Amino acid sequence: MPRIAPIHLLRLARVGFVLAREGAFALVDLSEAPPGIRFLVQAARLLEKRGASSNAEGLVAALTRLGPSYIKLGQFMATRPDVVGVRVARDLEKLQDRILAFGMPDALSAIEAAFGKPVDGLFSEFSAPIAAASIAQVHRAVTLAGETVAVKVLRPQVRARFRRDLSAMAYAAEFMESVSPEARRLKFIEVVETLARSVTMEMDLRLEAAALSEMAENAKDDAEFRAPKVLWDLTAREVLTMEWIEGIPLHDIEAIAAAGHDLKGLGRIVIQSFLQHALRDGFFHADMHPGNLFVDAEGRLCAVDFGIMGRLGLKERRFLAEILLGFITRNYRRVAEVHFEAGYVPARHSVDDFAQAIRAIGEPIHQRSADQISMAKLLTLLFEVTGLFDMRTRTELVMLQKTMVVVEGVSRSLDPHLNMWTTAEPVVRSWIERNLGPIGKIEELGRGAVSLAGMVGHLPALASRAEALAEQLAHAADKGFPLDARSIAEIGRAEARRNRWGNLALWIIAGVLLAVAMRVL
Repeated sequence: MPRIAPIHLLRLARVGFVLAREGAFALVDLSEAPPGIRFLVQAARLLEKRGASSNAEGLVAALTRLGPSYIKLGQFMATRPDVVGVRVARDLEKLQDRILAFGMPDALSAIEAAFGKPVDGLFSEFSAPIAAASIAQVHRAVTLAGETVAVKVLRPQVRARFRRDLSAMAYAAEFMESVSPEARRLKFIEVVETLARSVTMEMDLRLEAAALSEMAENAKDDAEFRAPKVLWDLTAREVLTMEWIEGIPLHDIEAIAAAGHDLKGLGRIVIQSFLQHALRDGFFHADMHPGNLFVDAEGRLCAVDFGIMGRLGLKERRFLAEILLGFITRNYRRVAEVHFEAGYVPARHSVDDFAQAIRAIGEPIHQRSADQISMAKLLTLLFEVTGLFDMRTRTELVMLQKTMVVVEGVSRSLDPHLNMWTTAEPVVRSWIERNLGPIGKIEELGRGAVSLAGMVGHLPALASRAEALAEQLAHAADKGFPLDARSIAEIGRAEARRNRWGNLALWIIAGVLLAVAMRVL
């Protein structure tokens, strides 16, 4: 249980009030909630304003009222359907266009401070903001060399505000994990920590520029996808300048069709480009909503806004590929085995039972036509099953799964009859053949040999550490284990709390006994 922090409690009380007023608590399922939670939610709903929405619109309205930090939290929670549910996660994506731009004087001041020059000494043209997000906004500009660029500028005072709000969120997550096993399974503390890391990286636009540069390098030979180049000389901590993408946003279907682009082919490109980046590179764009995707004059898919990226190690890529291929080929036993081999499902469970549960997810899919198969529905069922089998949340996999849901939605908007599985199979099967076939096995043996050689080289140092550790253990066995000052202070506080509650209990008992005695007399 976290220590009582009045400032955090006040901030969280305001958050709770705004959520209640906008009707956000209508989303809470009380059917299995403990009596205490049920009472609190019912009490909070008494504060709802007249006409408050009973769906996720209320949550979106509340987060918008609470400001940039909570809008970012909502956008981030849209990447965690395991926590909020797939339906709510999809509704939270509406927060993408709820941010007001900040003033031009602040934007110009930030650029001048970053480069030590007036804006007209860097750009021959500089527009009003054309897009705004919770952390930064974008302007169109022309460099002195005549190149049209997009300039992303950080919001003023954004770091201090996020630090304050993230501190309150961390306090709430710690409290929830201290009282709820389900919160511990879903790793609420880790959710906030991941959000904090993501925001920290997003607030240094040089890091986003590095992600953009890496993605562009990975995709340099891709015929159907490209990322804009970074102008490093015009990029700093608060400012990112990149090549301007001239194209049609993917949400403008009519304009794409009018320009003569192949909608079905574009839907395929969206799916296959994402899978190629995830499997081939282990590095993918994790915010692929239609506002961040364009089609250029050559019919290529172009992505922007690289603030949220996902990474997968070789183990996670193998897991993804085998899971997808297992569903495609209806090999549910293999899907179950992969979960156990990866260590995602505890070994105490039965592989056969888990395979049976996976079959309950997969079979209904294969009994429907391609345009009726929903990845969102599949993931909803998968989250329920993994919860039953104590599969702990894997943040990188959840972000991947959520991105797949978004990618599916974008692809289906272009081609309503798109077959997700047929489209995904060539990329998945190619990766498996390349990495899990003979060539992959030889490369894996080579990596193992290099690792073994490295371990041999470290043996003298390991032996020295083992000897030092043995001496420390022997000394501890003889003299006891030392405690640092922080540990001693924490023990003291715990003992004081225990004594305080014990004394209070004794006074209550004494008062009750005295009242009984007076009543008897």
